Amino acid sequence: MDEPAPVLPRDAYNEALVANVHPPAWANPAPAPRYNLVVLGAGTAGLVTALGAAGLGAKVALVERNLLGGDCLNVGCVPSKCLIRSSRAAAEFRDAAAYGIREGRPEADFAAVMERMRRLRSRISLHDSAERVRSLGVDLFFGQGRFVSEDAVEVEGRTLRFRKAVIATGARAVHPPVPGLVEAGFLTNENVFSLTERPARLAVFGAGPLGCELAQAFQRLGSEVTIIERHGQFLAREDPDAARILAESFRRDGIRMLLNTEVQRVERSAAGKLLHTVTEGRPQDIAVDEILVGAGRAPNVEDLGLERAGVRFDSRAGVAVNDRLRTANARIYAAGDVCLSHKFTHTADASARIVIQNALFWGRKRLSALTVPWCTYTDPEIAHVGLYEREAQEQGIAVATFSVPLDDVDRAVLDGETEGFVKIQVREGTDRILGATIVAPHAGEMISEISVAMAGGLGLRAIGGVIHPYPTQAEGIKRAADACSRARLTPFWKGLFAKLMAWQR
Repeated sequence: MDEPAPVLPRDAYNEALVANVHPPAWANPAPAPRYNLVVLGAGTAGLVTALGAAGLGAKVALVERNLLGGDCLNVGCVPSKCLIRSSRAAAEFRDAAAYGIREGRPEADFAAVMERMRRLRSRISLHDSAERVRSLGVDLFFGQGRFVSEDAVEVEGRTLRFRKAVIATGARAVHPPVPGLVEAGFLTNENVFSLTERPARLAVFGAGPLGCELAQAFQRLGSEVTIIERHGQFLAREDPDAARILAESFRRDGIRMLLNTEVQRVERSAAGKLLHTVTEGRPQDIAVDEILVGAGRAPNVEDLGLERAGVRFDSRAGVAVNDRLRTANARIYAAGDVCLSHKFTHTADASARIVIQNALFWGRKRLSALTVPWCTYTDPEIAHVGLYEREAQEQGIAVATFSVPLDDVDRAVLDGETEGFVKIQVREGTDRILGATIVAPHAGEMISEISVAMAGGLGLRAIGGVIHPYPTQAEGIKRAADACSRARLTPFWKGLFAKLMAWQR
């Protein structure tokens, strides 16, 4: 059995991690004659599919070539949010004087921050451990799985026959074709969490969610960060008002921001890694110690034998599926980053649940029926669900927007967290919610209230009828709902009510 790449640095926490998610002495079991379900890939989508199906009585085989837990546990959500929390603590110390707390001189101990991350990651890895998978009735096989026919997978010389299969092999980081970048060396999410020393000067390529989150975290932990984006806005798909607030937060943190900038080439020099860039026609050279690339992801479709299984795929879009996540082979489904445009842990989880129902229980659940929120975990956070106002207008949908700035929300004022807003779009003339954007320190927590309302078919006025604890920042959502209700009070109705009140006097 091929061993995965070593998890660095080699310490007690990473040894515990590996012992959980790819035990060195693991022996693959003898295959069953036939499985109800064979799952390729044990990231979020694969684990949810395999464990969920096994819990419902299916005979399941799960195949993983690297580490159980996939990107989310090992090189994604878990380690990144751990770093973000430490960096937020550093910022809270920095800004303590604004709250009447005497200033000190806090200094981030980068090695200790990374050690904390490894310690907590190893603890969380118990949830995705090989022993837990086995204890829940799943046959776990480590190795490269490949389809050898339309109803069989081979792994480590053993054949796994199936009635249904699921491709959940995820995606990987990609880098732009910048001359000299590979030779100079760079980081991605797949190796940045192996650092033990803080880079003094860090360039971040790409102002998407990953780039923005880690740029702010590293700056707050003591690096001098330059973030480079070829578009004119951070988080190019997000609400422009939200992006402007984030840009202002970055300025206060001291991040150097280069928008509308192309990196033409990279070279090593005595001053470090030298970036030759052009910003709106103006060339400039930037010397850094490390480069972090957050330039997108590519689906893992190689070396799976998909052609033998009759599965259509594309190296950029991934495995082709219909709205019920079935591939061109009626026996085979796909879930997670390998087939979805929204590459989030929560959409991987949701797609796995669709696959279980459709593949094993003749379900007809549709991907397009999902209400998908997402959040970028910067400070402040930016969360969104549904349509943006511009998207609704492009579709010819008339919208009304109700926006509440956080400096009108008492709890935000008391917390000193007034940069942000709640913005909710409804179909004009109704209270049907089309989409929402929240910019706030805990926007990711707040957006779920709106997601539940949308998924449940509740209008915005229904949220206004729900008592919200006072004072909370979620009161901003209720204020937007109240504004929607007031919008119905046209001059005609207001005049009519005035006459009624006068008559009652």
